[in-house]
Amino acid sequence: MQQGDTKDGPSLAGLSNEDALQVIGHLTDLADDEARPKLADHALALADELEGRGLAADQSALLDYFRANAWACKYHQRLASHEALWEFEQPELRQQVLLLRRAAYGDGFQLLPPLRRCQILTNLGNQLDTLGRFIEARACWNSALAIDPDFWMARANRARALMFYANSLYDPGHQCVFAHHAHRDLTQAVELITRSPHLGDPRLKNTFMVSAAEIARHFDLAAISDRYRPDTGGLGRSEAERRYRRWCLANVLFLNPLNDVEQAQIAATDVLNLPNFTLPIDEPPVVLGMFNELKQSFASARWLLWEGVSRDSVHFSDRGVTLANTLDYPSYGLNVEKVRIAFRMAYSIFDKIAYFLDFYLGLGIKGNRIYFRTLWREKEQGPLRERISSSRNWPLRGLYWLSKDLFEEGMKDSTDPDARALAELRNHLEHKYVKVHEDLLPIRNDFDPFRDTLAYMVSRPHLERRTLRLLQLARSALIYLSLAMHQEERKRRNEDEERLSAPMSFGTWKDDWKR
Repeated sequence: MQQGDTKDGPSLAGLSNEDALQVIGHLTDLADDEARPKLADHALALADELEGRGLAADQSALLDYFRANAWACKYHQRLASHEALWEFEQPELRQQVLLLRRAAYGDGFQLLPPLRRCQILTNLGNQLDTLGRFIEARACWNSALAIDPDFWMARANRARALMFYANSLYDPGHQCVFAHHAHRDLTQAVELITRSPHLGDPRLKNTFMVSAAEIARHFDLAAISDRYRPDTGGLGRSEAERRYRRWCLANVLFLNPLNDVEQAQIAATDVLNLPNFTLPIDEPPVVLGMFNELKQSFASARWLLWEGVSRDSVHFSDRGVTLANTLDYPSYGLNVEKVRIAFRMAYSIFDKIAYFLDFYLGLGIKGNRIYFRTLWREKEQGPLRERISSSRNWPLRGLYWLSKDLFEEGMKDSTDPDARALAELRNHLEHKYVKVHEDLLPIRNDFDPFRDTLAYMVSRPHLERRTLRLLQLARSALIYLSLAMHQEERKRRNEDEERLSAPMSFGTWKDDWKR
């Protein structure tokens, strides 16, 4: 024990902030490598002590990264029980997500070296994926690779997670495409390890090679590569439609799992539907109609946002609508209203998903109490409903954790800046008063004769960005819903293997009928 150290481990006495950070980082690595959760606890205590000194922005971001690593050690210890893997509540993972988000979205993130930024985003993706939010996880790995395309840890984790996603799909064709992408990422990661072993733990090379070989065993990759044509299909009949569909592809807004791996024409349709499901002979397939409404609401909200952000002409319906000039540069007109409506429509999808799940899972919630926020528990502070907590349903767990981002105070405060105010904005749009400005100017002093003290004020770019983010979350939720149902149907078929059933197919509603 060196001077200043304690019986529990190293001390920070006499160390500079930089040296103290190095000590904490070393402790968290050692705690995980040697499976010593008490050492992780000591590292967390030291982190609290160091934070009390006051740190620069980049030092705070790095400290949160080290804290997340300490919580990872504690999580790995709890996983000694296999049952813990399937628990919906994961307090150690929650802490990691909170800390990694704070590091990734704080002021100090851009001041960190590229390697640290890649590590933070990759670890955040790993934790979100474990919680069932595999779509948002992929965005984190993509962001890491945008910083450094050679950061093979992000590439390999993206590939392995893609196969878990593939195993949740009900479409064999989509599974083949995912396998193709995953195998390519894994083989590239193996090549990059040889060139840049310092970007991660090179001992993982064999693990990645085994994973790639496993994919090659189960899929005819050569045949998939020969048959797969990502530019098949089309983007529409007019240039306006083509611009719209390219925008949807670029922002990952198609209800199509392929849009998570492609921005090509093949992904430019909303092919997501419900999986095959079994019903008692006297029960109508009402879930089909429910899902139809969810999809149509999403598609219409998406189009309204596109029109709101892409049109800059005055609509004739706005002519002659006399409005007072309040001298604070407000933004009015049909295009702004379309964005508002898109936001409200997108937000309403979550409560409708709750209504769907209440019926499908037989939760028996009273009709006026079915909300996405309250679906999961009988009482607000009570335990999760047993029907949910015992499901071992990964996409359903993703839906649960998505609901936390929207409604749980601690999680809402940690998410990215555009999503942080979603619930507050929705409350004001529905029930109060939102004033949209072309841009928000900083308030120079408390006295401003034109400042609207009653309004929730938001700039037009922020409103558009938040609506886009909300639509992306709604898309994720609809995919999780469909795949959670697929997982549940698999379970039901395994439990009822001897029950007789007769297949029944439904056609599709033709586009020409949508009038």
